[in-house]
Amino acid sequence: MLPCVCRLQPLLAFVSFALLTQGENCPATCLCPDHHTVDCSGRGLTRLPDEIPLDVRRLLLSDNWIPQIPSDFLVLYSDLVYLDLRNNSLSHIEPGTLSTSSRLVFLDLGSNNLTEIPKGAFGESRSLIKLRLGNNPYLSMVNEDAFRGLTSLRELELERNALSGLQVGALSQLPSLRVVRLEGNPWVCNCTFANLFTWLIENSHKLPHGIESMECSLPMDGRRVPLSQLSQDSFRECQVTLTLTDFLIIIFSGISVSVAAIMASFFLASTVHCFQRWSKGTKGEDEENEE
Repeated sequence: MLPCVCRLQPLLAFVSFALLTQGENCPATCLCPDHHTVDCSGRGLTRLPDEIPLDVRRLLLSDNWIPQIPSDFLVLYSDLVYLDLRNNSLSHIEPGTLSTSSRLVFLDLGSNNLTEIPKGAFGESRSLIKLRLGNNPYLSMVNEDAFRGLTSLRELELERNALSGLQVGALSQLPSLRVVRLEGNPWVCNCTFANLFTWLIENSHKLPHGIESMECSLPMDGRRVPLSQLSQDSFRECQVTLTLTDFLIIIFSGISVSVAAIMASFFLASTVHCFQRWSKGTKGEDEENEE
């Protein structure tokens, strides 16, 4: 028996060392399956855990009650590439909070209580490839510059939120975008939606379930119709309205210029007339003085 025990001693020592090292600097309520992963999913946390290793690369915080991310949270975690915060109680994102993590590749903020995505929310996280923002039932506003600088972003999820409209600029400034999910939102088919509809038609290959998966409400009666039943002609009135508005602006500008020109001409003619009368009066007085 002793020879067997002796032979097992190196193996036992290695296992003990591995277990001790694995638990080192690991938050008390979390699991650390390897040196670069911290798993705090489903721990009932109401705030971010303490003593997270500085060299963490994968941080799993889903299924908790975390209400906010401190603005300086990611300053020290420069190696973080994967951050999962889905199904928490996040209600807002401070601009610049996530911009300090230059290596972040995956970010999941789905199934929270976000109400808007402001300008500069993600700074210029040029390494970010996948961004999940779906299933936020109160998310009704996405700033046109919310995703500015995300030049590597390939997948964007905005499905099942409260979006009734979205400015095309928020999507068109993503040069690497390959997949975008927008289904399940209460889109309204008004003139504001016309530009987004055009973009969706031109980029339907980026929709995983096609344009058939999206619906919008008609502004007249609120009836929901699939986007696949609409066409560019459905928004013809918007184009006519815009053209008529431009036409009226041009006419008004022309009238204003004409009125200004007439007033200037009248003022100039009046000035010349007065000058001529003054000249004649002066000449008459000179002739009388000579006589």
